[in-house]
Amino acid sequence: MKNGCIIGIVIAAFLALIVFIVVSWGVRTYNQIVPMNEQVATQWSNVETQYQRRADLIPNFVNTVKGAAAFEQETLTQVIEARAKATQVTVDPSNITPEQLEQFQSAQGEVSSALARLMVVVERYPELKATQNFRDLQVELEGTENRISVARNNFNDAARTYNTFIRQFPNNIIASFTKFTARPYFEADEGAGQVPQVQF
Repeated sequence: MKNGCIIGIVIAAFLALIVFIVVSWGVRTYNQIVPMNEQVATQWSNVETQYQRRADLIPNFVNTVKGAAAFEQETLTQVIEARAKATQVTVDPSNITPEQLEQFQSAQGEVSSALARLMVVVERYPELKATQNFRDLQVELEGTENRISVARNNFNDAARTYNTFIRQFPNNIIASFTKFTARPYFEADEGAGQVPQVQF
């Protein structure tokens, strides 16, 4: 009877130790996933900030172009409409889906295309390109395009680190149990063999 009691205590202690180890591992894994998830959300905010910066520059740019030349109204309208559409697309940083990211990227791509068409038309107006205000805005737009590229790369890096971690076994068990899902990546825009250049 005494031996049976001791064996029962040893088995219970062993099971308690196993449960403690599993729970400790689960808590540690969860606590590693949370900051990675937050880093992805932070990098997404940086992406949005840079796109917002570009959106904020566009009205000044359009007004400068409009004020300096009898400019093609259709081209200006396309830029304004693309900007308006892009600023209406919202993405939930805590639950970015591939569809949301594709919609966001598509809307931003339309802004880039409209700006590129505007730059082609601007080439016909050397007096416009010579104004200080126009040159200042050109520098701002170029810098913003570079910042957008960096922010997108940083987002992809954070998403890759997070996705890799939550997909690895046994981390995927905790991720699945706690409803952490993989994040999509920014992909190169169609015809993006060259970075959009804002040149005058």
